[in-house]
Amino acid sequence: MSLLFKARVQVLSALVAAATLSVCATAHADATLDKIQERHKVVIGVLLSGGPFGAIDPSTQKPVGLNVDMANDLARQLGVEVELVSVLPANRVQFLQQGKVDLLIANMEWTAERDKILGHVATPFYTVGGTALVRADSPYHAWADLKGQPVCISQGSSYIPAITQLGGELKAFKGSAESLLAFRGNNCVAAVHDATLINPLLARGDEWQAYRAITPELNPAPSVIWTRLGETDTQARLDPIVKGWHRSGWLIEHESSNHITPASPTLVKLHKELSAEGA
Repeated sequence: MSLLFKARVQVLSALVAAATLSVCATAHADATLDKIQERHKVVIGVLLSGGPFGAIDPSTQKPVGLNVDMANDLARQLGVEVELVSVLPANRVQFLQQGKVDLLIANMEWTAERDKILGHVATPFYTVGGTALVRADSPYHAWADLKGQPVCISQGSSYIPAITQLGGELKAFKGSAESLLAFRGNNCVAAVHDATLINPLLARGDEWQAYRAITPELNPAPSVIWTRLGETDTQARLDPIVKGWHRSGWLIEHESSNHITPASPTLVKLHKELSAEGA
């Protein structure tokens, strides 16, 4: 076999392989929206571990929070019912990859590492950074002070690399509730979680009045709706919905109704930009 013929065979094989992958990716992507329409239901993974983004209302035992509101309205705009599945930072990626949920609206911020294994809707719905919860009389006032100290955190948290780089001694728990419980039990000097979880606790006072936060926020990043890798049609279908939430002020309204403080500058910025564009 001549070298020229071998080269042509290799090129043809590469083209066929690329075309096959493209077809498979398209079929996989199309299958998600088709499945949602066929069963007339979208299955969405949400965090319900506490806080204004997702929790269980103790009086009704029903899920509440901004992410829950988003999931419900997304289903409404798709014209289907919604099934909410409670996920944790430790298992949410696996739930999506394994098809246990169609989408994730679980305050999972965009990172370069996650972008390699999952797809996402282009327009973010929020921006979130990390906060370290410490006792009011704690000697720790800056992130650098946590070097060599035990830090409670959730398994799968996007702040793990940053805390590791700071030299903190990680104590990872199943979820934020377990992490905060361990922190209050003196298993660590700080608990690092989304500022949107920590700030409302501190604002409440009551049993949290003896605590404070280390600022500024650690690694603020956009929160997005996650899909499986290659589901570009699903992303394209959902992106106008997210833009509509920003343009109409729906997200700002529901941020307020869920008592999320302080208000997010990202929501104000995107509301102004998309309203001006008429996008």
